[in-house]
Amino acid sequence: MSSSSVLSHSPPAREALVIDSVPGLVAILAPSGDVEDVNTRIIEYCGVPLETMRHWGTNGIVHPEDVPRVVPVFAQSISTGVPYDFETRIRGFDGVYRWFQVRGRPLSDVDGRIARWYVLLTDIDALKRAEGLLAGEKRLLEMVARGESMPIILDGICRLVESTAVRCHCSVVLVDPDGTRLAHGAAPSLPDSFVASIVGRPVNADSGPCAMAAHLNQQVIANDLTTETRWAAYEWCEMAMAHGLKACWSTPISSASGKVLGAFAIYHDEPRTPTPEQQSLIARVTDIASIAIERTQEAEALKRSEAFLARVQQLSATGGFYWWPAAGKVFWSEQVYRIFEIDPAAPLTTELRQSRIHPDDLSAHRETVQRAIGESRDFEYEVRLLMPDKSVKYVHSLAQATRDAEGNLLYVGAVQDITQRRLSDLALSKVRSELAQIARVMTLSALTASIAHEVNQPLSGVVTNASTCLRMLGADPPNIEGARETARRTIRDGNRAADVIARLRALYGGTEMKPEPVDLNEAAREVLALFLSELQRHGVVVRTEFAENLAPVMGDRIQLQQVVLNLVRNASEAMSSVDDRPRELLVKTEPHERDAVRLSVRDAGVGFEPEAADKLFGAFYTTKPEGMGMGLSVSRSIIERHRGRLWAARNEGPGATFAFAIPVDTKV
Repeated sequence: MSSSSVLSHSPPAREALVIDSVPGLVAILAPSGDVEDVNTRIIEYCGVPLETMRHWGTNGIVHPEDVPRVVPVFAQSISTGVPYDFETRIRGFDGVYRWFQVRGRPLSDVDGRIARWYVLLTDIDALKRAEGLLAGEKRLLEMVARGESMPIILDGICRLVESTAVRCHCSVVLVDPDGTRLAHGAAPSLPDSFVASIVGRPVNADSGPCAMAAHLNQQVIANDLTTETRWAAYEWCEMAMAHGLKACWSTPISSASGKVLGAFAIYHDEPRTPTPEQQSLIARVTDIASIAIERTQEAEALKRSEAFLARVQQLSATGGFYWWPAAGKVFWSEQVYRIFEIDPAAPLTTELRQSRIHPDDLSAHRETVQRAIGESRDFEYEVRLLMPDKSVKYVHSLAQATRDAEGNLLYVGAVQDITQRRLSDLALSKVRSELAQIARVMTLSALTASIAHEVNQPLSGVVTNASTCLRMLGADPPNIEGARETARRTIRDGNRAADVIARLRALYGGTEMKPEPVDLNEAAREVLALFLSELQRHGVVVRTEFAENLAPVMGDRIQLQQVVLNLVRNASEAMSSVDDRPRELLVKTEPHERDAVRLSVRDAGVGFEPEAADKLFGAFYTTKPEGMGMGLSVSRSIIERHRGRLWAARNEGPGATFAFAIPVDTKV
């Protein structure tokens, strides 16, 4: 009602009827501020007569802590006639204080003087407690983020619940590292004798509600200890009631992984059942307790791991480090200093660390690390170190992202010098190339007949043509035109022989890989032409299915032909004992998936057993009495160097199919 309203006095009876009909707590004050009347709802809430209401500032109806704050506001309004509005705690008939919003509005008479004050009290206890709970949770989480000690945080949790739930006592018990006994966490308002009786109890279903909650990992509610029959073996109920406790609600505190860390308990001095609001409160504070306990345990585990890590580094000669990216702070173990050949006394700046990384690797290294930091995730990298004496080291690093006690991003990692491993890999690659050369040379012995046939045919033509040419020139008269044609055929046959020799030299030469666009159809045709007489000698019928307009691949022509030759030769040998069916060999090319082509060699031989599929391409594995077991192993190495794949499959009928697929030349 506005302070400018001008109304006449209402009859007292009618006025009382009006304020009693208002669905709230209403009081009427004299112009001086004295209480003249209140409605029935105020009497029922406070449980005191009207006369007692008149002394609200001194008799405890308003919370003593609020009186110094609200009385000056009230007095100022009474003296000035300005409406007032404040929040305060008012005691109920049960002795419990609840928060109310108190609004006072003056009523003026016809002369403009204040005739009385109307006061409305609105219950805002739920809102105030929610605000207090939210503020309390925020403070607790800030304490966790700052790395405050666990006992202080757990004590704060108990006090927050006690101030929010009212007339209760709270405690937190922990499960010891072995998971077998209860340990003290916090209990700010419980008697020391009660706390001492809980600590050390076994974690089982019989020694008490907290132990039972931790053991079962589920909430345990004891609404009335006077009728409770559980935990009799440990006389827990008798002990609790001796301390004036009549109800206990115990809830397990679990880690993010589900491990039970302890239990949170609320005690009452009278039988009580938790309300949905109280259950929500319990769930919220147990989450905070879980974070605080788990963070402390992680910090302690980190300290233990530091000592363990130092010992491991001594044994394995692997260095370790801690790195806080935001602060630029880094800690290196002695082994890392030795790997980087940096004086431990020198300031470990970013520039100094990166000065050891090979210039060609530095940019990629920075990008990898910065991307990992941005996502707060683990990372792994391998770089070369360029040492002051110009020697090169290969280093492998692995870093795991975590958080320190203050919540800052922390990387814990390891650094290993893998120089010897890398040098061994390079040596192994060289050996593989030499083995490929050996395999090509070994194949040469099997091609003797083919070589003789291929070379002998053009050479025989040269001799025959030369003899014919001489006869034509010796005739009378000489046959000049015939001699010219014969000489042309002689040149042609000589070139054919030279081509055969050139192909053989290329195929069995020791040249390094020279990538170039290769037509697999043409390359396969050349191999079959070279090996055709050997295949015919063994009664092998060759069929080809070459895809038209097959995209060229990027690779070393000679090495790819070596693979084709090895597959064809193996297929021929696989059919050497076959007499009941045609010895048919199919060489096929076709597109393979996206941006790749495939060449397959299918035979009708004896095939291979399923259990041998994984062994076929292993070094020194062979099914042939005279074989060395290197052909397929070397062939797979060649195909893998071409970024491709070589595999084998059993046919639905007799025999097996060996195939390889490699990417096409995208530049064509």
